[in-house]
Amino acid sequence: METAEPLLLREGAGALIGVVDYRGRPIISRSGTGGWTAAIFIIGVEIAERFAYYGISSNLIMYLTGPLRQSTAAAAAAVNTWSGTASMLPLLGAFVADSYLGRYRTIVISSLLYVLGLCLLTLSSMLLSINSQKCNSSMDPTACLPSQFQVIAFYLSLYLVAFAQGGHKPCTQAFGGDQFDKNDPEENKAKSSFFNWWYFGLCMGTFVTLCILDFIQDNIGWGLGFGIPCISMVLALIVFLQGTTIYRYYVLEDNRPFVQVYKAFVTMIKCHAAQPLPYSSADEHKGLEEAKGVIRLFPIWATCLIYAVVFSQSSTFFTKQGSTMERNIGPKFQVPPATLQSFISLSIVAFIPIYDRVLVPVARKFTGIPSGISMLQRIGTGMVLSIISMVIAALVEIKRLQTAKDYGLVDEPQATIPMTLWWLVPQYVLYGIADVFTMVGLQEFFYDQVPDALRSLGLALYLSIFGIGSFISGFLVSVIDEVTGKDGQSWFSNNLNRAHLDYFYWLLAGLSVLQFLIYLGCAKWYVYKKK
Repeated sequence: METAEPLLLREGAGALIGVVDYRGRPIISRSGTGGWTAAIFIIGVEIAERFAYYGISSNLIMYLTGPLRQSTAAAAAAVNTWSGTASMLPLLGAFVADSYLGRYRTIVISSLLYVLGLCLLTLSSMLLSINSQKCNSSMDPTACLPSQFQVIAFYLSLYLVAFAQGGHKPCTQAFGGDQFDKNDPEENKAKSSFFNWWYFGLCMGTFVTLCILDFIQDNIGWGLGFGIPCISMVLALIVFLQGTTIYRYYVLEDNRPFVQVYKAFVTMIKCHAAQPLPYSSADEHKGLEEAKGVIRLFPIWATCLIYAVVFSQSSTFFTKQGSTMERNIGPKFQVPPATLQSFISLSIVAFIPIYDRVLVPVARKFTGIPSGISMLQRIGTGMVLSIISMVIAALVEIKRLQTAKDYGLVDEPQATIPMTLWWLVPQYVLYGIADVFTMVGLQEFFYDQVPDALRSLGLALYLSIFGIGSFISGFLVSVIDEVTGKDGQSWFSNNLNRAHLDYFYWLLAGLSVLQFLIYLGCAKWYVYKKK
């Protein structure tokens, strides 16, 4: 029914070559299929999927340090490992979609696995909750440690969700982009706007998660907190299936582009770089060209990794910082620390309409570029903002540590520091605005600049940036904790009042500056793919 080839070719007044409807019949007119009508269904699915995903990831460090009773450093490393795995698995999902199943079928199967993983996660958390209720709070914490079976069950369900997300994430966005014909002037302009509004929908789902689920998880129960995302994924699948009759599908290529590119990589390795590469067939020639098209993206890919390391801090150490600060609103309500991440989503939701409806049209008049500024300029702008956010985060942490010292709370890790959590808002807001530039820019760049038959791979490469970034973050945390913990002054001490997260933030700011300078050189020499 579908293909990895998202290129739409015009024929006559509106026919599309290589495009079929849900019954496999050629589409002879663009009206009635694709476009914003189809894309809205897919954006709706993304909202629900992100609601489910962030219902787990945003507060995961609190679950690991709470019911699972892990140390702060171990929990942060576990979160980074899981997040990294979830961001790397889309490479596998893209391979399956572009070579065998097609994007539509991959989305459906992944959604079913997603629901299964969330159901198991809900059950495992309920079992752990029953065990915790049997323990008296005054008992030795080691007496209430979860059993090995409970830990294994939790991690199996957690990684099943990551596996399902690996098929879901690259295919939904690529499938949404495929509903717009880049050879039609109006649809091409709409496609650029689609990536902005796609991220808007993604952040709306995230915002709702952070405002509702984190409160439920912290104050009512983890079973309900994980059960609601399970229900949302069931609804997401139903919504997606409702659009089946109006989607544009592409016939899978017989030569399987992933396989051809793999063979081309092998051929390129065997041949000396200075020698012309021999072509034994038209497919091999095409495969070599597609392999070159992928390789040329790697300098940009590599120079965005530190941005991804910075990105991963919002769901780990930022959240732990917030848990030590004054979080009361009124006499009874206390803000869950993970809810602070909603300011990222809120700033994105507020800024994307401004960017899409104000900044882009103004910039378009000067540059003549449909997207206002080039994709690489957009990515670089976000990098600069992320550097500023790390500097602010370091300064706020210095203020938090000084406040703990001033009030004699350094050795009282459970005490609330008399410093409002609103001090953390600026770094979250800057994170969000940076994402509007860099995250959306990366999505469009890796969708647009890969060979046409490999757009799921392109989006998987974009996601893998954040997978590798999470692994790097986890590695840095583990190494720094090991080195600095030898003298009892770990940067990531369980007692955050004796930790030095500010040192870590300064390190990330310095690495980000170095990354940005290298990125400028790579961006300067990059040549965009010819249309």
